Amino acid sequence: MKELFDTVSDNCSKIVTKSYSTSFSMATKMLSKSIRQDIYNIYGFVRFADEIVDSFHDYNKKELFNSFSNDLEFALLNKISLNPILNSFQHTYHKYNIDKHMVDSFMKSMRLDLHKKEYLTDEEYKEYIYGSADVVGLMCLKVFVKGNEAEYEVLKDSAMSLGSAFQKVNFLRDLKDDFEGLDRTYFPNTDLENLDEASKIEIINDIEADFLKGLEGIKRLPIEAKFGVFTAYRYYSQLLKKLKKTPALEIKNSRIRVPNYKKVELLTRSYVKYQLNLI
Repeated sequence: MKELFDTVSDNCSKIVTKSYSTSFSMATKMLSKSIRQDIYNIYGFVRFADEIVDSFHDYNKKELFNSFSNDLEFALLNKISLNPILNSFQHTYHKYNIDKHMVDSFMKSMRLDLHKKEYLTDEEYKEYIYGSADVVGLMCLKVFVKGNEAEYEVLKDSAMSLGSAFQKVNFLRDLKDDFEGLDRTYFPNTDLENLDEASKIEIINDIEADFLKGLEGIKRLPIEAKFGVFTAYRYYSQLLKKLKKTPALEIKNSRIRVPNYKKVELLTRSYVKYQLNLI
């Protein structure tokens, strides 16, 4: 009864999404049912890899990551895994013919988090973001266009920009946790010990440019995906606005959040715009 195990695996990926991210879970619920589960499956995979390198401090992270990586390769090759998260991901991977280099690039960036503490050049920074965020956007895009390669080629640059924007917002929001808790700095040419307003604005301007390019792609997404992705865009845009208004010193010493009531308000306004065909 492989079908039953696949159902259990899908449910696990859905639970992971709901448990780890209320905002992403909310946005995913706005996707068409025809593609929703596959986005859960992608999120479950990337979340577990990220949790190994970011959270399991009392365990040998390298051993855990190597084990997870080996299990991933087995799952993709054999189209099954006893790890339900990897079992559901391999199904989506094969269903939409996701490129192996996307998975490899993602795992490469996650592996860097095991030992790399700072990114000194723009090249290192961009390569990390490509693997940790851009390719995740591309995996999701494969699902959104349901394997249509022509649509994928048209939209892939904007999908990468949106993935970059989301990741950079996370970097800025998590500045304190990354710097103090994990001893990591992602932004090159930035002194986080003495983060000033000029440096903060430079980072925000870069993110806003990514968002602008990403929004153009959202407008051209298939109807099944447009509202859900726009909802995520609106949430991260609101988070960026809060970061922009927050003094640099406060960003470095606290974690900025969008309260739940505001998320509901953003969802409502996004739905109105969607219904009025304003996106």
